[in-house]
Amino acid sequence: MLLAIVSVQGGAAIAKGLFPVVGAAGTAGLRIGISALILLVAVRPRLGQLRAAQWRAVAPYGVALGCMNFLFYCALARIPLGLGVTLEFVGPLTVAMVGSRRRLDVLWVVLAGAGIVLLAPWSGSGLDPLGILFALLAGGAWAMYIVLGGRVAEVLPGTQGVAIGMVFASLFILPFSVAAGGYAALTPHLLVAGTALAVLSSALPFTLEMNALKQLSSRTFSILMSLEPAAAALCGLLFLHERLTPPQWLAVVLVAAASAGATLTARQVAPSVGGE
Repeated sequence: MLLAIVSVQGGAAIAKGLFPVVGAAGTAGLRIGISALILLVAVRPRLGQLRAAQWRAVAPYGVALGCMNFLFYCALARIPLGLGVTLEFVGPLTVAMVGSRRRLDVLWVVLAGAGIVLLAPWSGSGLDPLGILFALLAGGAWAMYIVLGGRVAEVLPGTQGVAIGMVFASLFILPFSVAAGGYAALTPHLLVAGTALAVLSSALPFTLEMNALKQLSSRTFSILMSLEPAAAALCGLLFLHERLTPPQWLAVVLVAAASAGATLTARQVAPSVGGE
């Protein structure tokens, strides 16, 4: 599970390195497109046998996945990796909190809210407001991805839903990638980097997470997922030399603590595999 977390954030660091050449949209298209090809070859979903209800479930799921990745990369083009992941985490945290009526959950909402306030432009954080908005919108798309993913799991067995969903995600991102014009600068070297990005950000962590779920309880799995913001901040520091201020580090800790606390005290935990 820890290897999966490091893999995802390492992939995000590679993505930021591609932004100056192919842009955020082009990078998102490379990641999702190559990931889709890898999954199609590995899973070999039986597309011709899908029922109408299955298509209706997997299509919006794939669009949500594509939207999440596109908006997240748009955010990373403007704000540090650790803070982008921290703000995006508001999405799954909201899903965990919706419908809850317990007083203890108010604490987790307050912690997460305090973290967001510390990163808000009006608090003097010095962050790009549009980057913050993109990260929060990516969190909203992540929330949709979780909800829609639960529906896909009910109608499509195994990993078929993820593989087909990735195809729809590619179709969603493709127009933005082409319009950005980044693919005109594609070289064999960039394709290799894009493949590494796809493996680190999608194929490898997905495999690791699926194996982790066989060994860990869903509660433990979800608590470990709460380490993502802190891991992203550390990867940003090590690989991208993105230094956060003390208030920004505090925001990361507050949101991670809110996520872990919400998971720890939840009655039922439904882990999300392959997010971000």
